[in-house]
Amino acid sequence: MKKRIVLIPALLLASTLMAQKPYTLQGKISGLGDRYVYMSYSTGKKYRTDSTRAQGGIFTFKGSLQSPTKAALYVDKGARMDGAEGIASFFIEPANMKLSGELAHLKAAKLTGSASQKEQEILDAAYAPVLEKLKPLSALYEKKNNEYIALRKAQKTDEELASLKDSLTAIKDKMEPFYEELEKQDYAFADAHPGSYVTAYILRYRVGNMPLALGEQYYAKMPASLQQSENGKEIRSELDQLKMGSPGSKAHGFTKTDINDQPLSLSDFKGKYVLLDFWASWCVPCRKGNPHLKSLYALYKEKGLEIIGISDDDRNAAAWKKAVDKDGIGIWKHVLRGLDMDLRMANKPNPEDISEYYGIQSLPTKILIDPNGVIIGRYGGGGENDEAMDKELSKIFN
Repeated sequence: MKKRIVLIPALLLASTLMAQKPYTLQGKISGLGDRYVYMSYSTGKKYRTDSTRAQGGIFTFKGSLQSPTKAALYVDKGARMDGAEGIASFFIEPANMKLSGELAHLKAAKLTGSASQKEQEILDAAYAPVLEKLKPLSALYEKKNNEYIALRKAQKTDEELASLKDSLTAIKDKMEPFYEELEKQDYAFADAHPGSYVTAYILRYRVGNMPLALGEQYYAKMPASLQQSENGKEIRSELDQLKMGSPGSKAHGFTKTDINDQPLSLSDFKGKYVLLDFWASWCVPCRKGNPHLKSLYALYKEKGLEIIGISDDDRNAAAWKKAVDKDGIGIWKHVLRGLDMDLRMANKPNPEDISEYYGIQSLPTKILIDPNGVIIGRYGGGGENDEAMDKELSKIFN
């Protein structure tokens, strides 16, 4: 009987947290006229798109929400892809809100009445000077990338594309410090606003690449309502996956057919140190790191180190095999991760996907496993850097 008394408040709390509440968004966009307006937003694991017809540039959206969520408003459906002036992005929530702006600069439209959007504007102000410095590099990268796409469509050879790829890589390297500064601004905002839905939205996309302990700290600071939101649940799921691929956890066993059509099981390597290298043929940093990985393998193979490359090339096995051959890394074992994109798009479990069991959110990421099958190192997304990996391997084998 006592147990039932304890459980009832918890159920009531969950019901309260998940309750739908009404919202109204009144818009006035000059230059819009009598046209349809579309608004897309998350309703959990799915996206919903509502539409309404404006009269003289004035329109109203009404509906219900469980909690604040990021929304995108646009007039031309193609604007959802270009990400330029044709789309406005903001946080809507259960409240009476007003949107005003100009059709020619829809991206700059102003939303009032949403406390979450007001917090987003604090973050936007912190981003602004960094994005201004990043703008010329972004424009140059887009220009070069369009040239690259055009040449690919013209079926140019890898050799003909090489110099342009190098140029794109050099531009991305120059952009990296600015992305790091934006990341710092995200963390500063999360530190100052632990109960904000904007923080939950930020962490949803950051947590997979931060150390497990740091991610757990941010999650613990969230109020229960935020932890029970869709972003909060996704953060918890990401952390649980990250934990499976972090030091101290037992390495998930898997069996695959390798690049030579031979069976391969992680258990085959019991008694050895195994480095799982999560990579892809299209991942430039992965490919750039292969010469160093080859040097490590040459140093420690005879002392008991094995490497298994786990590639994110399930939809292009030919590119995977070509990259292995070109980079000369066929000296160690290789398998595909096992991603089923149909299951992924349907938000269904993908039990054959090795990456899910190791919390892999970015490439390259390397997992070091000891002879007892316990993870003792994570390098890359959510872990340490390659320098730390080098030191650990040196300590083990020297």
